Amino acid sequence: MNFYPQERIALFIDGSNLYAAAKGLDFDIDYKRLLKYFADQGQMIRAYYFTALLEDQEYSPLRPLVDWLDYNGYTMVTKPAKEFTDPAGRKKIKGNMDIELAVDLMEIADSIDHAVIFSGDGDFRRLVEVVQRKGLRVTVVSTMLSKPPMIADELRRQADEFIELASLKEHIQRVSGFGAGAGHDHVPIPMPAFEDIDPEVEIV
Repeated sequence: MNFYPQERIALFIDGSNLYAAAKGLDFDIDYKRLLKYFADQGQMIRAYYFTALLEDQEYSPLRPLVDWLDYNGYTMVTKPAKEFTDPAGRKKIKGNMDIELAVDLMEIADSIDHAVIFSGDGDFRRLVEVVQRKGLRVTVVSTMLSKPPMIADELRRQADEFIELASLKEHIQRVSGFGAGAGHDHVPIPMPAFEDIDPEVEIV
């Protein structure tokens, strides 16, 4: 990785995209370890976490995660997700956070040196190009090792650096039983996704 100690860094985590990438690599993410790992690379200015929450649910499995992250160093950006049925009768969930991520990155662009985007979504290619013209370095974290690969080729080409998520596994993986020893206040956190939804339901 190419980080500098004096750099002002901000993380932009597309929650559902990162969840899908980690799931494709068969590991769970420890968000406390993730934040510490990147904070050690430079001067952490902000860590944004973007996720949509289903409306009309008395309890969302995402709520404990959202609350924990909010109290532990992350800036949460949420909006209601909406479930609908397309003309073919397939259930889908509209919970895309691309606009929110783009707006927040553009707003903070003048206050940071390095943006780290946790997403493989090719729609972010243009955003990356624009902030690069402002002088930002942009690193994209996703994976080519899942089937299919999560990283869009155009986004990987545009970024200053691509980090394969699998290469971070030893640093950010949630370890079973971690926290049992003295000195750790690790809190078990559910994975960030609509994991209670039928797998046939598509999130768009």
